[in-house]
Amino acid sequence: MKDERLEARARARGVATVYTDWRGRETKVSPETLRAVLDSLGTEKPPPRLLPEFLVRSPGDPRPITVPWGAKGPHDLWLDQEEWAGELRGTTARTEDGLVRQYRVPATVPLGWHRIRVRGNGQSDMTQLLVAPARLPEPPRAWGLTAQLYSLTSRGSWGMGDLRDLADLATWAGRDTGAGFVLVNPLHATEPVPPIGASPYSPMSRRFPSPLYLRVEDVPEFASLPKGDREDVAALAAAARAHDESIDRDAVWAAKREALELLHLYSDDRGTAFDDFLTREGKALTSFATWCALAEKQGTADWRRWPAELHDPAGTAVAAAAKSLARRVDFHLWVQWRLDEQLAAAQRAAREAGMPIGIVHDLAVGVHPGSADTWIFGSMFAPGMSVGAPPDEFNQRGQDWGQPPWHPERLAEAAYGPFRAMVGAALRHGGGLRLDHAMQISRLWWVPEGGSPADGTYVRYDRDALLSCLVWEAHWHGGVIIGEDLGTVEPEVRDDLADRGVLGTSLLWFERDQQGRPRPPEFWREASLATVGTHDMPPITGFLHGDHIELRDRLGLLTRSSDEEAADHRRQLAEWLSMLQARGLLSSLYREDEDVVRALHAFLTLTPARLIGISLADAVGERRTQNQPGTVDEYPNWRVPLADADGMTVQLEDLASDPRVRAALAPLSGQSGREPDGHAVQEVVRHDLGTGDHGEDRGQAR
Repeated sequence: MKDERLEARARARGVATVYTDWRGRETKVSPETLRAVLDSLGTEKPPPRLLPEFLVRSPGDPRPITVPWGAKGPHDLWLDQEEWAGELRGTTARTEDGLVRQYRVPATVPLGWHRIRVRGNGQSDMTQLLVAPARLPEPPRAWGLTAQLYSLTSRGSWGMGDLRDLADLATWAGRDTGAGFVLVNPLHATEPVPPIGASPYSPMSRRFPSPLYLRVEDVPEFASLPKGDREDVAALAAAARAHDESIDRDAVWAAKREALELLHLYSDDRGTAFDDFLTREGKALTSFATWCALAEKQGTADWRRWPAELHDPAGTAVAAAAKSLARRVDFHLWVQWRLDEQLAAAQRAAREAGMPIGIVHDLAVGVHPGSADTWIFGSMFAPGMSVGAPPDEFNQRGQDWGQPPWHPERLAEAAYGPFRAMVGAALRHGGGLRLDHAMQISRLWWVPEGGSPADGTYVRYDRDALLSCLVWEAHWHGGVIIGEDLGTVEPEVRDDLADRGVLGTSLLWFERDQQGRPRPPEFWREASLATVGTHDMPPITGFLHGDHIELRDRLGLLTRSSDEEAADHRRQLAEWLSMLQARGLLSSLYREDEDVVRALHAFLTLTPARLIGISLADAVGERRTQNQPGTVDEYPNWRVPLADADGMTVQLEDLASDPRVRAALAPLSGQSGREPDGHAVQEVVRHDLGTGDHGEDRGQAR
């Protein structure tokens, strides 16, 4: 009986008491986990309201707004907006909760934000109403490159890829290959002081970008530097480029910060553009810049290690500190302004190169627990919990990402303001947004502090509200939304995403039918971004050689023997190779790994997917994965410079003349606006490689 009451309490708060694992088995959540999650959610109850904290509707939506009848009769409901205002007509109905008044939003109410007011009989209430599009328009049918921007260096970058490199990549890809977009890793803010975390998916803020991606020479103040200062900047750039074996963010930021501080001295003449930027970004930017300055002063970005009086961003101690650090606060405000300009320039370059979409940004699922976001928003995050994922085929111990989740009820009370702001910021200077772990708009896997990932459970969010906010921001900015809906996903989530015009993600290695066989291309989803792999998996060349099995075995990440893993890998790979051969995309006597790369890319063009993503790592023949889930420092996650199959660094300037890149992109070049059956590319990849001494039987899985 005690457990039944506990489970009833959990269900009432949106906490799952059972879930279906990746093998399709129903798994019961332990009482210990349920109690921990309920403790994190807290017991406080908001005061009773006549209206919910937040309302979403689409034009013509039949769902009524329901208001209690009240002690003395009905209430009047008013809607206020610049373009539409007036009293809504209501009808009386009897429900389980008693007599109510129901109001429907007229179809003539325009899209956007409105205020709903209810009043009468001595009572009043107010809430926000978002009227969002029922669905987004279909994006243009296109292919594009996916890239870990930090890994792509050029002769002009400072030890890691930057926003000038992104603009140049988009220009080349759009103009010379016909690519329609470039999808990059999250460019979210990192620590302003070392050590700087390497993972783009564990940032210090999802709202603001990282100055690591600034191209110093493109900052306008650079033109004002006298010769001696320019020479100093050149020396700093040379020092940053000296670390070529791995991405050293600490060294890069040390050099760039010194250079930017020099440029900041010449930044007094800013005109009105800087003031306009500050006005647009508002209090959130000032709070972020204050956090950066305090992090420098305290020597750590983790605000939990600061003196207690600095834990409250609205406190008097923080206000006094910000005043004394005014010059440093101004520096970080200025840096964000210059970042905003370079982000805009990258998208402008992409569109000028003919890309119909342009830059697609990536939104991480969470932030570091001691980040700027958790400092600024505080109670919006659930204490004692971190976000992760239950065990699945590729991560059989599950994942704990160490990131605190949004508190679903408090986020709703804030009308989802922080969520809306970060989505809008990501879309402002891009043609689209990839939503990492798309389940974040519906449910998240909460792991209690001190527990293993397998000890977690799902906690539900208001999917209708979050999805409507996402769709509205995409509509407002004219962007495409891609949801990474891989892993254990509720079927209704995929349906809702598709119904609202949000694309899913189709990953070739995971696309199998109900019998476990490779899914034929004609049965793939149309409303999706189709790719071969992700940044959490080995590139194609490494996958062909089974590098990931050896790596995971060495790191102790396997839950069965390496022999079993290898045998299963050989079987699955052989099935895919047979599929390619049956489709006339690959000869049974293929000679090189790049022949398989090209065939897999050609296979993607046979699917009806609206978008196709080609990994830059696959195109150059890279074998190393960018990230090995389940590790921190055991593997150089997010620090691997782009290299070919022989481990030789490939720079941006090398791409256009690289024969491997040309071959890898041959099935796609000119395929923006392609027909869904992809017939135009079949003849490109049908070839007879003949016979000969191949060293090993490349027609067999390895």
